[in-house]
Amino acid sequence: MHPKHLLQQFGLEPKKSLGQNFLFDEAVLGRIVAAGGVTAVDRVLEIGPGLGSLTRLLAQTAAAVTAVELDERLLPILRRELQEFENVRLVHGDILAQNPADWFFRPYKVMANVPYYITGAILRHLLSAAVKPSRMVLTVQKEVAERLTAVPPHMSLLAVSVQFYGQAQIVDTIKAGAFWPRPAVDSAVIRIDLEGTQMNTDDADFERAFFRLVRAGFSQKRKQLQKNLRQLGLDKRRIGEILEKVGVDGRRRAETLTLAEWRQLNDAIHQGHL
Repeated sequence: MHPKHLLQQFGLEPKKSLGQNFLFDEAVLGRIVAAGGVTAVDRVLEIGPGLGSLTRLLAQTAAAVTAVELDERLLPILRRELQEFENVRLVHGDILAQNPADWFFRPYKVMANVPYYITGAILRHLLSAAVKPSRMVLTVQKEVAERLTAVPPHMSLLAVSVQFYGQAQIVDTIKAGAFWPRPAVDSAVIRIDLEGTQMNTDDADFERAFFRLVRAGFSQKRKQLQKNLRQLGLDKRRIGEILEKVGVDGRRRAETLTLAEWRQLNDAIHQGHL
């Protein structure tokens, strides 16, 4: 049933404040499940199931689906639409207040159609969790997907953060007409694979130090790296030594550095016992 008619049955309208645009194109939904490589042994976390269109497909394929919905108004619809599936656990709440370890004891897959305003927060929350997903498939605004998969010289703090944990790539694009209400821009499907990545580490100290460095580097976007790194408590001479050691020109800006260069900088600083 079209999202408009389904909502009308329950006397509801989409909430703009929650960025609600419901994906209803069956072909696109099928491509999203395929992008996740979801199989009968997978346990899936779905963020924002909305009206349950993607949830139904996941439930038909995966071993189990935990669907977390913030909008309490949609729960009666979800309960009705998903009542035939015993492998679906419906959770009412804010995903940012949830601990994935409460539901998963080993790597799991994430599927989500998330609005722009919360994309970064969701990524940081799940990627830094004790129990991390093995793969994330997110439907986001196309511009956001391009930012997440950016390469130098167009990196951002968010791009470095995502690519630290996994390999990110755009696997599909979705026209605005596949959603109701129709959003102003097209969307894209991004897949982030976390297993076996270059920067994969369980060293919490390394992780904290790495992101302290990167946040300092991006702290003032228009300033040169050698100036931003002073926020780490290093003097100009010490910064110059570190940059020279790793072969990075201090006049460069943070968005031009590769992930490998950030790691080399972090290693050089760590060796200096900062």
